[in-house]
Amino acid sequence: MLADAPLAAVIPVTDLGRAVAYYRDTLGLNPVRESSEEVVFRCGGTEFGMYETPYGGQAGHTLASWKVADLAAEMAELRGRGVVFEEYDLPGLKTLDGIAEADGMRAAWFKDPDGNVLCVNERGEV
Repeated sequence: MLADAPLAAVIPVTDLGRAVAYYRDTLGLNPVRESSEEVVFRCGGTEFGMYETPYGGQAGHTLASWKVADLAAEMAELRGRGVVFEEYDLPGLKTLDGIAEADGMRAAWFKDPDGNVLCVNERGEV
């Protein structure tokens, strides 16, 4: 049954108003539904929501990833809006100028104001 059901990410934040402003003004996304408890954005035909909780920003892993056609162009646009990309030097993951490459994929990570880890990635032909 779940194989046929749409899946949507839900991102926990500590301040819903601040998060909406960041996702709208910095990332260029527009809410499609808003209430005092949840805000929903639509990207590329899928949706993700966010809600306020004291536990926002506590995950140390990627919560959402956008698949883009041109990673360099997307990063340039986001950097122009003030986004700072993370640098990693871990076993199996090393970035150079914010980009990690492996198995035909290029990816870059950044954090929202709560520290939620977000990603943009480009997958080439494998």
